Amino acid sequence: MSSPRRLRIPRPRTAAGRVAGVVGAAVGVAAAGLAAGVVSERALIRRLKADPTDPYAHEVFGDLPYDEAYRLEMPDGTDIHVEVVEPKRPVEGHPTVVFVHGFCLDMGTFHFQRKLLTERGDYRIVAYDQPGHGRSGRLETGEYDLERLGRTLRRVIDATTPEGPLVLVGHSMGGMTIMAFAELFPEMFGDRVVGTVLMATSGGLLAESKLVAPALLNRVGGPVLYMVNNATRYGGTVIEHARRSTQNVAWLLTRRLGFGTPKPSPALVSYVETMNSRTSADTVTRYLRTLATHSRLPALAALAGTPVLVVVGDKDLIIPATHSDEIVRRLPHSEAVRIPDSGHVVMLEHAELVNAALTRFLEGL
Repeated sequence: MSSPRRLRIPRPRTAAGRVAGVVGAAVGVAAAGLAAGVVSERALIRRLKADPTDPYAHEVFGDLPYDEAYRLEMPDGTDIHVEVVEPKRPVEGHPTVVFVHGFCLDMGTFHFQRKLLTERGDYRIVAYDQPGHGRSGRLETGEYDLERLGRTLRRVIDATTPEGPLVLVGHSMGGMTIMAFAELFPEMFGDRVVGTVLMATSGGLLAESKLVAPALLNRVGGPVLYMVNNATRYGGTVIEHARRSTQNVAWLLTRRLGFGTPKPSPALVSYVETMNSRTSADTVTRYLRTLATHSRLPALAALAGTPVLVVVGDKDLIIPATHSDEIVRRLPHSEAVRIPDSGHVVMLEHAELVNAALTRFLEGL
């Protein structure tokens, strides 16, 4: 296996255009269907954003320090962007924490968790962008699949942390990536992987969840659902056009579908919508099949001998809390934390509660 090329990567660049997006093409198409019925969305958004009580109004998102950055070349030709933060006050025996983000997001999903651990200075951090997301490269041909994502995680681990204990932290599709990794490399758990954190994720039956077709799609009529179900046939160009034409509605949908509190931070909503919008429609459509057919509940057996923390928001509309309940049922030794008034981006919406649970979990290993 070739050694990774170490590069100094510039700070996150400004997004080339603010194309709309929520949780992928499904929501983009839904937004297109809703746009005609939203008469004054611009005024509404201006009013919602002008919240003087927003605690994150001055938070600088997407700009966290790192000590090293890598471009890892995968066998399929994609290159993976990885960032490593070394501990300022290393503690012997502390594991390296590897963050694995979800669908249509990027490593910035764990903004507050990475910020916490960096400030503590006693844990090493590895974060990377999944293929086709953030600053990682896109697959040239074919569809993405979770097995490929599991192998990408293994490549990241081998390149950045070839030895020593690990804690894997996955959100949504990131949790599914960890399950695919466990299916492929069960021997890694117990010896290398000493703990796993699964946030707002599922072990299977995603066709029954709203990850690909959020609940709002049920209210916009058959033609929109038909387009979503045939997204790969329509292709990225058609869906990208729908996303571009509905930017304001996408912000509202992000607020409604991603969060659980009645008045979420406008800054957080904008940040999540920005991450969504940076994921191309081509990437979205090429992920749909693997997400809809994900079924890895048996792979959870690999986690049975190590500590597991399962975190979910009680108002998650994307992957309902019942999916986390099923994970806990199959891993009865796991610690379950259900965050009240929280949606799918639980680690952003209620960062203090999630950080407290994560800190308690790490300190208990």
